[in-house]
Amino acid sequence: MTRKSVRNLTLSAMFIALGMVLPFFTGQIPQIGSMLLPMHLPVLLCGLICGASYGGAVGFILPLFRYAVFQMPPIYPVGLAMALELATYGLVIGFIYASSKRKTLGLVYSSLIISMVFGRVVWGLAQMLLLGLGGKAFSLQVFMAGAFINAIPGIILQLILIPLIMRALESSGVLKGE
Repeated sequence: MTRKSVRNLTLSAMFIALGMVLPFFTGQIPQIGSMLLPMHLPVLLCGLICGASYGGAVGFILPLFRYAVFQMPPIYPVGLAMALELATYGLVIGFIYASSKRKTLGLVYSSLIISMVFGRVVWGLAQMLLLGLGGKAFSLQVFMAGAFINAIPGIILQLILIPLIMRALESSGVLKGE
C-alpha cells in the first residue's frame, strides 16, 4: 500500500466520522437536516481531497452506516436514495477536480455545482424508483421541493464552506503536492 493510499483511507475514515457526527448539530430533526445537509459536507470534501473513488465510497457508505448505528436516516427510501446521491457527489466532484491540472477556486465552485446537480438528479431518480416500487408517486413538485427549494440553506452553506475550507487547506500547505 502506498503512502497516498494510507493517507486517503485515513482521511476517508475521518470524513465518515464527521458525517456521523455533524447531523447531531441539527438536533437529529429530519426537517432541519434536509435543509442544512450536514452529511453532504464531508462527502464533498472527501471527493475533492481524496479523489472520486474515495468520495464515492464514503458517500455510499455514510448514510447506510449512520442508519446501522443511529437508525437515522430511515433506510427506505431516504437512506438508500441518499446513499446513491452522496456517492454521486463524491464521484463527480472528485473526478472533475482531479481532471484539471490547475486547482483554482473557480474549479472548486464549478465541480461543486456540477456535482450538486448530478447528485440531485440521481436522488430524484432513486426516489422515483424506490417510491414507485412501494406503490407511491414521486411528482416533479416533490422532486423540486426536496432537491432544491427545501435544500437552499444547505446549498448556500456548501457554496460558502467548501471553497473556504479548500482555500484554507491550500494556503496552509496541507494540499501541496496533490
